Amino acid sequence: MGVRLASYSPLAASIHHPLSREMLMPFIDPLPADANPEVAELAKFFNETLGFCPNSVLTMSRRPEIAKAFIQLNMAVMANHGRVSSALKRLIAYVSSHATGCLYCQAHTIRAADRYGAAPEQLAHIWEFRTHAAFSAAERAALELASAASMVPNDVSAELQAEVKRHWDDGEVVEIMGVIALFGFLNRWNDSMATSLEEGAIASGEALLTAGSEWQVGKHQ
Repeated sequence: MGVRLASYSPLAASIHHPLSREMLMPFIDPLPADANPEVAELAKFFNETLGFCPNSVLTMSRRPEIAKAFIQLNMAVMANHGRVSSALKRLIAYVSSHATGCLYCQAHTIRAADRYGAAPEQLAHIWEFRTHAAFSAAERAALELASAASMVPNDVSAELQAEVKRHWDDGEVVEIMGVIALFGFLNRWNDSMATSLEEGAIASGEALLTAGSEWQVGKHQ
């Protein structure tokens, strides 16, 4: 792309987050799925995306207004408006979650990418997106933005902005950044809460992430 790449490597999460593998207990236990009828109705959205209501939402349900607002934001951000496809949005979310070191969100996003039809080669080579033939130039730019924007301090350069705008219009950039920002919230929530991973998410993580990866359930038991 001729763009300065974000200074991320697959090991960066453990380097920058030395406590990310510490065996913590969940900070707050999730409520039952039917604890709040309004939240339960909105949470049906996740039956499509994940096949279950995530424990993160069930934890938020202790303050139903937060849970409802989050689900509505999630629905708006992850909606498919065209070229920024449902599968690509989940791959963007995965790259962002990997950059921050959130094992919980990595399992969820790779599961959702698979459920939305991401190509097997893309799932298998997500951290080779800069060079692997499975990714288009536009996809590479979006995933590079996901990596750079998730760094602390932020690593988005003027060159990267220009490269992204070569491939995506203003509305599409808003969609891409919406995904990255949404998962900035979720990564901090779930990594700090040590949210317990659901059986389906564990199965996806073990099937899609453990080969050649440092992914593990870790503190999200």
